[in-house]
Amino acid sequence: MSIGHTLLGLLESGPRHGYDLKRAFDEKFGHDRPLHYGQVYSTMSRLLKNGLVVVDGVETGGGPERKRYAITDDGITDVQRWLATPEKPEPYLQSTLYTKVVLALLTHRDAADVLDTQRSEHLRSMRILTDRKRKGDLADQLICDHALFHLEADLRWLELTAARLDKLREAVAR
Repeated sequence: MSIGHTLLGLLESGPRHGYDLKRAFDEKFGHDRPLHYGQVYSTMSRLLKNGLVVVDGVETGGGPERKRYAITDDGITDVQRWLATPEKPEPYLQSTLYTKVVLALLTHRDAADVLDTQRSEHLRSMRILTDRKRKGDLADQLICDHALFHLEADLRWLELTAARLDKLREAVAR
């Protein structure tokens, strides 16, 4: 996820302080990985340097000064360009799991056990996500659906690989 673009997008609704940006980010996107304050302020500093935001005001008081940031026209254009650019699908051509299966075969260990252990872990994760989805709001439901679909694809791969272990054993032994 592009933190900078996300913070810029949050600024399109109006100027905000760094604290407000962090809170909005965590509420909308950071359920599992909240932003650190340092990350927010270093990102805002970079966006300011690049002309994508401006300081709209500074408040002083009992603590450190609080800068209020506003998005510039260049920032709006940058967000629009980012939103219009498709993300590159990740084909997972070099997966750790595949490596473990092949190494198990190469070292004469039971690759079926590797697959079974992974299947159990995937099913455990799916149960947790399904419970979270059932209890969550729409955002949680969509995030969980995305993860569940990926885990389902992994499970299909685990089953297919288990069915082809004898052929794979022959192929890696050459």
